[in-house]
Amino acid sequence: MTKNLFSKRQSRTRFRLTSHATTPRLSIFRSGKHIYAQVIDDTTAATVASASTNEKDGKEAKSWNVDAASSVGKKIAERAKAAGVTQVMFDRGGYIYHGRIKALAEAAREGGLEF
Repeated sequence: MTKNLFSKRQSRTRFRLTSHATTPRLSIFRSGKHIYAQVIDDTTAATVASASTNEKDGKEAKSWNVDAASSVGKKIAERAKAAGVTQVMFDRGGYIYHGRIKALAEAAREGGLEF
């Protein structure tokens, strides 16, 4: 069974990040309606912090636009800093760096994460 192009991009990106893992990675998943972000420590295989547009508290009217993605970026930055993480590797997960992915990354940088 062959992999599709997205899976190939995703595995290529993750291999480059996890094979040199000294810092946690900020992993992004984007669906049609929501966007999710996790800070994952690959040495212990544990999630340090997470944020999404699908949370009960702080839900926005439109969870699929750039503004919602930037609010998730701000949330993940403050939760990661509260857990003691300031430097991460950005794992875009095969998605192209524009639109919602770019908005989340820029908001996380403004929130204090370095990558």
